[in-house]
Amino acid sequence: MTNQNENQFLIIGYGNSLRNDDKVGKIIAQKIEIEALSQVKCIYQHQLTPELVEKIAIFSNIIFIDACVNNNEVTTILLPRCEINNQSEYGHYCTPEYLLYLTKLIYNQSPQSYLITIPVKNIDLGEELSDLAKEGVKIALKIIKEIINKIE
Repeated sequence: MTNQNENQFLIIGYGNSLRNDDKVGKIIAQKIEIEALSQVKCIYQHQLTPELVEKIAIFSNIIFIDACVNNNEVTTILLPRCEINNQSEYGHYCTPEYLLYLTKLIYNQSPQSYLITIPVKNIDLGEELSDLAKEGVKIALKIIKEIINKIE
């Protein structure tokens, strides 16, 4: 299998929309999708699942977006290309690294991958974004656009 969407991006925003700031990854992916960038496909969901591997395998660039409680600023991390030492991550919650590992194992694909973490304050039950999360959304959108423009 080859990357069918060369120089295109798959953006995966994830988080629980019933836990206030935890939904920030989904919100960012939805905002990017609204801009209808031709080289970008967005997915937003509650959590990462192994079924995403089939979609990941056909893109040359992946951006994962998630909330992070123990962080004070938006962070962009270039993920290792499908390397993982602990395969016990499989279950109800998968990590981006584990999905990349599966992508390499099953499809022999290693897309360029990023993890953008957004600082959040409140992941209790509720549907409000904190000011910290709202500011993180703005910064993350700018970072994502910079990454996309750099690759084009």
